[in-house]
Amino acid sequence: MQVVTLLASPRPKGNSAALAHRAVERLRQGGAAVDVFSLNERNFRGCQGCLMCKTKRDRCVLEDDLTPVLESVRGADALVIATPVYWMDVTAQLKTFIDRTYSLLVPDYLTNPNPSRLGRGRKALFILVQGGPEPYPVFPRYQEVLRWLGFTETRLVHALAVRHPGDLEGRDDLFRAVDEGAGWLLAPRG
Repeated sequence: MQVVTLLASPRPKGNSAALAHRAVERLRQGGAAVDVFSLNERNFRGCQGCLMCKTKRDRCVLEDDLTPVLESVRGADALVIATPVYWMDVTAQLKTFIDRTYSLLVPDYLTNPNPSRLGRGRKALFILVQGGPEPYPVFPRYQEVLRWLGFTETRLVHALAVRHPGDLEGRDDLFRAVDEGAGWLLAPRG
């Protein structure tokens, strides 16, 4: 099994990264090959709206540090996304990545029952970390994006009241949820 993990926080040792690294550890223990990409360490641009990926190519025409990430996602069986919530949404780094996944949709994606160039039936684990105690409705929007991209099975680990470094101490519930999510990714689909 090939898994891509996206670290979307600008903090390399932040709480979302810590939970993602736990997932990576469990996935590797389970025999998965895992590519880990820290989006903040990459130099890339957002979608230019040129529509070349819909008219002349089946890939994004931009050649930057996101190109190998998108290629890795193309070959992945599963995806792990870890992001903090910034201003009631995912980080700018993740949003820019998501905009670039537009290239993974077929030209007639609006009317095609299978809009993804990746096919269907892939899994995604979404790790969302936020400082506030009440959940923001961030995940449903991105769950729909993932479905369009072919990640039709999704699971959320939502860490609430986790804001500062060290806030994960004593939060065994969150590490157990990540362990369960990694186990779910490794399990056969369906």
